[in-house]
Amino acid sequence: MKFNKIVLSLTVVAFISSCATNPFTGKKTMAFVSNDQLFPSSFAQYNEVLTESKVVTGTSDAEMITRVGQRIAAAAEQYFNANGNQGYLDDYKWEYKLIESEQVNAWCMPGGKIAFYTGILPIAANETGVAAIMGHEVAHALANHGQQRMSAAYIQQGISLAGNVALQDDKNLGIYNQAFGVVSSVGGMLPFSRSHETEADDIGIYLMAIAGYNPDEASVLWERMKANSGGESPPEFLSTHPSNDSRIENLKALAPKAKAEAKKFGVTSFRPIN
Repeated sequence: MKFNKIVLSLTVVAFISSCATNPFTGKKTMAFVSNDQLFPSSFAQYNEVLTESKVVTGTSDAEMITRVGQRIAAAAEQYFNANGNQGYLDDYKWEYKLIESEQVNAWCMPGGKIAFYTGILPIAANETGVAAIMGHEVAHALANHGQQRMSAAYIQQGISLAGNVALQDDKNLGIYNQAFGVVSSVGGMLPFSRSHETEADDIGIYLMAIAGYNPDEASVLWERMKANSGGESPPEFLSTHPSNDSRIENLKALAPKAKAEAKKFGVTSFRPIN
């Protein structure tokens, strides 16, 4: 029990001393791993993925991914500069690659390394759809969600270790591990992940609007995502992502706000949807 209290105390101290500030919300977030440590690892992993994948170059789709990525990155820099966060992106090394794969996926690693898979392009349907996806994925990196997930995993592991050390008999240990696994996942890590997805939707729709893409299309994109999934998904509380319907309604509500934000940056009309 004494050891358990020590571990808990150390976890609290570590949490207090290892926090960063979310540049969008102003809230304190967990940062047990600094970007100075995270970015080089991220860049190395990205290069490894590119080495092992078929990267598409020289096509109109590949050029579109780069074009949209550059516009979203420029929108992010505009936003940060206008909100007192000059230099926030200095360590980002933006890169945009299209990968030949049937996977319906896209991602942005910490530090600005982006990959789109050709399998998601039919659902994106057009450049504005790509911008909605790009804005969402870039938002994960800008809000340091990868850093937060790693930090949360460290806490989860630390609490699990403390419980295993504190409990002596095998029967109680087995019950504890089973219960802890369910509670920490359903009650902790999954809601944590869903909150990141919602935050990335919120930030992403602002970025796409500032970049000149119509934010009304973000919810339309997710209607196509829903159709592609056949409407089948696990209950929201058991998922890492909000339900499609929740995202669609949230993005519809946010679109007018995103337009108002874009207007602050001189964007009063949007690129044609094609």
